[in-house]
Order: sequence, then C-alpha cells, then structure tokens
Amino acid sequence: MDKAPRRCIGLDVHRDFAQVAIWQGGQVRQAGTFATTPEGVREFAAGLGPADEVALEATGNTWAIATLLASHAGRVVVSNPAKTRAIAEARVKTDKVDAEILAQLLAADYLPSVWMPDAETSALRRQVLRRAHIVRQRTRLKNQVHAILARNLVPRCPAADLFGIKGRAWLAAQELPPDEQAAAAALLRQLDFHAEELALIDADLGQAALGRPEVLRLMTIPGVDATVALSIVAAVGDFTRFRTPERLVSYLGLNPRVRQSGGQPASHGRITKAGPAHARGMLVEAAWSASKAPGPLRAFYQRVRARRGMHIAVVATARKLAVLCWHLIIKGEDYAFALPSLIAHKQRKLELRAGAPSARGRKGPAAHYSLAAVRAAERDLAAQGEVAYRTMVAAWQPARPPANPARKKVAGAAASKGTRLIKPAG
Repeated sequence: MDKAPRRCIGLDVHRDFAQVAIWQGGQVRQAGTFATTPEGVREFAAGLGPADEVALEATGNTWAIATLLASHAGRVVVSNPAKTRAIAEARVKTDKVDAEILAQLLAADYLPSVWMPDAETSALRRQVLRRAHIVRQRTRLKNQVHAILARNLVPRCPAADLFGIKGRAWLAAQELPPDEQAAAAALLRQLDFHAEELALIDADLGQAALGRPEVLRLMTIPGVDATVALSIVAAVGDFTRFRTPERLVSYLGLNPRVRQSGGQPASHGRITKAGPAHARGMLVEAAWSASKAPGPLRAFYQRVRARRGMHIAVVATARKLAVLCWHLIIKGEDYAFALPSLIAHKQRKLELRAGAPSARGRKGPAAHYSLAAVRAAERDLAAQGEVAYRTMVAAWQPARPPANPARKKVAGAAASKGTRLIKPAG
C-alpha cells in the first residue's frame, strides 16, 4: 500500500474564521477558509489524515482548535508568535501570506513551537489566572475607597485593616458627602462579592493542590505557599521537558539579556521577562519573603544586595528559587533546610482552604508552629545553614574575563617587532 504524501497545512486563525494554506511537494496553494466553530473545525479535521501536519499561531482560541485537530492530524504544532519573525516582520502581511509562511516553515521544520499542555494543566492555568484577576479587582476596589478618603481629607484608619470589622465601623462613622458615602458603600458591596468568589476558587485550588505531590514539595521552600506553588506548577506543567534548570529560568524570563558581537566581551542587561508573567511575579514575591527567613536563601540575597542593590538581589533570588524548584521536582526531594513546623502549618492552612473541617481544641501536626521554643530551635538550625553558605562563599573571587586570542596574537606580533601596544585609558 502506497504511503500518503506529506502535507503541511498552515492556519491563520481569527475569532470567526481561519485561513488555510497547504504545502505539498514543494508547492503552496490556498485552500480557502473554515469557520472557527466546533462544527466548522470538526468538518475541517475530518479531511485530515495521519500524514498531515498542521501549524497555527498561539492565540485566544488556539488550544481548542488544536485539541480538535489533534484527533485526526498526525501532528499539530502551535507556533510562538513572538518568535515567528518571518510573519511578524513581513512587509506584506495578509491572512493568505501568514498561512502560507506557516505552512512553509512547518515543511522546513523551522517553526518555533509552544508546548501543548494537557487538559488538567490547562484547567489549572485558567483557575490560577482567574484567581489572580479577582485579586487584582479587589485591589482596584480598595484603592478607590482609599482615594475617596484622601480627597475628603479623612485621616488614616487607626485599625490595622480598613476593610475588617473595626475598619468598616470606623469608615461608617466618617463624615463624607452623600455621593461619596454611596460610592464607598457600593465599593464595599463589590468587595464582599469578590471575597465570596475568591473563597470559592480558593477551595477548588486547595483541593487541586492537595492532589498534586509537586505542589506539596515546593511548599517546603521558605516563602513559597500554596498560591505560589500552584502558580509555578500551572505555568510549567511538566518539569521534565526542561533538560536543565537554566532552560526553566529562560522559560520564566528570569535570565538576563546577553549581547555579544565580534571579539568584544558579552554585555548583560535586564531580564528578558519572557514567558508567563504571573508565575514570574509569584517567584519575585516568594523571593521577598525568603529574603527575611533564616537560611541560605537569605544569605544569598544579602550577598547580592551588598554588590548590586536590593532590586537586583530579589530578582536574583527569584531566579535561584526557579533553579531550586527544578531540582526538587526532578530529583523528588524536599528542601534540605525546611522547617517542619512551618511545613505542617502551611499544609494545615491548605487543608482548611480546601474545605476541611476545623479541629479547634485538638492538637494536630501543625500545633508545634505555635510553640515559641520549637520555632526558635528550627530557626537556629536554619541559621546554621545560612552560616555554612556564608563560609562557603567567603573565599570566592570574581572570575577574570576570558582572554581574547585575537588580542594575544596582536600583542605577540607587536612584541616581536619591538613596538608598543597602546591600551585605552582605564
């Protein structure tokens, strides 16, 4: 039986339709469009076979289309739009041209692809991003309440939390114009609604976290709670797809930009900020918390801060956390300098968040967290690891830049002729 010829199909996907271009035998032809509805995608997928390969750029409805096509096509490639330079920088940019370029790049196997997550990881990503959206909405509403008080010259609230019981009682007693009082009351009602939604999604995420061993393992790192661990796991998905921790750091956008040309030394700039921004932000928040807890991470933060400043130090600590996460998941180990009582406290909070019944009056594994002597002893052990790190790096010296062979050759030729090699001023 003859083998079916290879076909490479490029799709330029839009909200309502997708333009189709087909590469076969070195020739590209346009094949019209199809509607990006479940029925339209299924009808188009029915004409595909195991020898067909499909390429489309990542956009809002890409993953739903790719899932339907994967059941019929031999291979489905989701392209990263930021790295498809032939499309992004094309002088002539139309739907047909974009689909044709995708088909040609796929045929040449020169298409930068995006990892396609499974259904469970996709659902977790959506839940994590939905929670982040609700938190941002709550912050926006709280800022509006603070703005109302500021423009009416109301002093700061004496309570620790303006939106707690005492804070709201104090807010109700303030003299404000009628329209401002109505606006503040409306904002508080919206805050209560968002708090209910946040509690519901926290319960769902808590149940998901308890069923994932990698989340519980990442929670052994100081500064990493269930929210941070879920954000990292949702963004990364399968840790084994990164062969080295440096690849994970690059995926999260925490590696510095490097520019080098000719024989000049490489220059390092700011971090690339590529990849999932939410997970990167969670790592930075965890780095701020880890920089205050005793242990090697705090020693690392303080060492970098002494040379480069506070902000660069916290980003470097976030990068160190990403490397640490990769090693813990790949090797299946918990953090070596973890505090047992703190871990038990985190896990109990996660269980309560997931809807577990309260056990007031009964001592559980997290009871030691409330004992000052136990916590002090654990902090002393973590401080010993911090001292060990400081001792290890005390004798480190900055590495010299590698010698330039071309400059060595010029210097040797000048010395043989008796001439002096002029060096630039320092």
